[in-house]
Amino acid sequence: MPQLPLSADAKVIVNSTTFDDAGIYRLDRHRALVQTVDFFTPIVDDPFSYGQIAAANSLSDIFAMGGRPLTALNIVGFPTDLVRPRVIAAILRGGLAKAAEVGCAIIGGHSIRNPEPIYGLAVTGLIDVRRLTTNANARPGDVLVLTKPLGTGIATTAIKRGAASRPLQKKVIALMSKVNTVGAELAELRLVRAATDVTGYGLMGHLISLCRASGVSAEVHTSAVPMISDEIVDLIEQGCVPGGSRENLVATTVAVDWGKTDEPQRILLTDAQTSGGLLLCVPEAKLEKVLGILRQRRTPCAAVIGRISARRSRRPLICVKG
Repeated sequence: MPQLPLSADAKVIVNSTTFDDAGIYRLDRHRALVQTVDFFTPIVDDPFSYGQIAAANSLSDIFAMGGRPLTALNIVGFPTDLVRPRVIAAILRGGLAKAAEVGCAIIGGHSIRNPEPIYGLAVTGLIDVRRLTTNANARPGDVLVLTKPLGTGIATTAIKRGAASRPLQKKVIALMSKVNTVGAELAELRLVRAATDVTGYGLMGHLISLCRASGVSAEVHTSAVPMISDEIVDLIEQGCVPGGSRENLVATTVAVDWGKTDEPQRILLTDAQTSGGLLLCVPEAKLEKVLGILRQRRTPCAAVIGRISARRSRRPLICVKG
């Protein structure tokens, strides 16, 4: 937001101006704090799974920057007359389990009464300033690699409407519960130049922010972009598309040349993700090593979906091809 006041502190390395995944504050010559906060309303019925997904979503912001989470605070809001204490406890246990999985200590939090349930984390991590993977570091020639398939927004909308199959429900919950820990490893090995996690603005929205922050353009091949399952296409045709995804598609008009892609493909590429994968900008010479690590770490996918190019002066930032 242009009107948002910003700190003039010289120790602030990354703030909200580039729409990155987290803020970074320098501590000394090599170390900095990396901080983020996120929460949302329930997207699945099981409270423990909801807690895990919300926590994974918040924690992944730290890994996307190349950092390691240290501590977190719970953010909790519930209509206490409608949600039982045992349900709230199950949500918090889910978040605690996911934080413990990546060595992050939840040390407290804050709760309020709220008309609808919300849960998430405020996370603080540590990062080496020499190994940042901000969204402002992409360079022409970098290869775009995606670590999770798309379609969680469509799938969770279908779950709410009772239209999603059992296998899809199970698959999407497992996918959203997976934290992007590999982001820190790749940054520490200096294998990735820039990165962002794909969440509410969809793949294209986050790629647009990355291109603007880095002063570059990009090309994306729709045939290489993975989706959770073939069922996603059927669900799009049934109208199981969240409002946020449709808004994302409208917002891309001035920045994306969609070429001959059809509407279902455009919706998939702008689908609002929850706890989505990492979009990595990898130098060509390091691509095979990165893909090897992603396979070793069993990331949901390791898809080469496009490439960064020099900034186009008179054309949209991003060209989409089949």
